Amino acid sequence: MDLPPSAPERKTFLCRALPRLLLLLIFHASLFAIDFAAAGSVQLPDQAPIPQPRGDVLPKAAKERQEQAPLSSAEKACRKELRTLGVEFTDASNVTADGGCSLPHPIEVTKLSKRMRLEPPALLECSTALAAARFFQSEGKALARKHFEADIETVQQASGYVCRPIGDGKDLSQHAFGKALDVSGLVFSDKQEIKVGQYGDGGKPAAFLKALRAAACGPFSTVLGPGTNADHEDHFHFDTKKRRKAYCR
Repeated sequence: MDLPPSAPERKTFLCRALPRLLLLLIFHASLFAIDFAAAGSVQLPDQAPIPQPRGDVLPKAAKERQEQAPLSSAEKACRKELRTLGVEFTDASNVTADGGCSLPHPIEVTKLSKRMRLEPPALLECSTALAAARFFQSEGKALARKHFEADIETVQQASGYVCRPIGDGKDLSQHAFGKALDVSGLVFSDKQEIKVGQYGDGGKPAAFLKALRAAACGPFSTVLGPGTNADHEDHFHFDTKKRRKAYCR
């Protein structure tokens, strides 16, 4: 049986252990002080971080409404033929206006052939631009050479797409769908310029204009001009409205 340590022995043990305990306390206190100082040395940013963008958050339906509908095979074929004819054009954004005016896949035409400008450029539906290019490259060209021994250099237009009714009525004009082109004058390669307003003046310009108007009936489904009404005294109206029979007045 072990006897409990005597009083002198206990005193000796405490004297030996106490310094060691003090050293351990000092060591742990120093570690705590180092950690605290390191934490205090961390620098905070001058400005709060900027949140990163979340990307496109529009609903899918909204995004679909913003996208332009793809071209149909007919629209693609039309553009291909325009390029074959040397017509210069660019695709334009869809047009929709109050009152029913609409032009889903418009093009802006700057030239009806490589050497025939359209001034100013006109916003048109593709098949109407194609009808105009074919007409002026064939019938128009032949008549210019017959009457003036020159080529058509510039076709001056008064309006392509315009959201408007017919006259003062409620029915929309074909201009409201990009299916009409108003021609107000022409400039030839010999620099001669004639205006549709010269239609009744007689001479070569009038003869040419009358022949051009007659030739347009067929390539275009509607042909209007001087004598039709007061609205058309200074230009020809050509459009491609679907009809059973051409309307030429």
